[in-house]
Amino acid sequence: MIKNGILNPAILSLMARVRHTNLLIIADRGFPYWNMIETVDISLVDGIPTVLQVFEAIKSNFDIERIYMAEEFLKENPREAIDKIKKIAKGTPIEFEPHEDFKKLAPRAIGLIRTGDTTQYANMILLSGRTEGESK
Repeated sequence: MIKNGILNPAILSLMARVRHTNLLIIADRGFPYWNMIETVDISLVDGIPTVLQVFEAIKSNFDIERIYMAEEFLKENPREAIDKIKKIAKGTPIEFEPHEDFKKLAPRAIGLIRTGDTTQYANMILLSGRTEGESK
């Protein structure tokens, strides 16, 4: 029995299948549905859980090379929200691009974790990096 870390079996299974250069999406409640992308829906009610809570929970077991977010996030949210994401990312590069371009990356994703987040443009696409010992 798992004693700590991610407990959700669907998220564990999804994360285990993400390899180098694959994409994983953590999305808010309103992110478009893509029938070709495996979706693990963990939304409960508005705001629970948030994209940031899910990101915090998975980042210690996930090698993230880059984070993609919509540049509209910067315009629609207070400075505190922006600072919080950058702090939790701990130096992982965040690339902000127009929301329409951001959504074009979605079909390449291995999977999507849907949250109950209501924060404007809080969606994240995580680019998986190389694991230790992996050949180039």
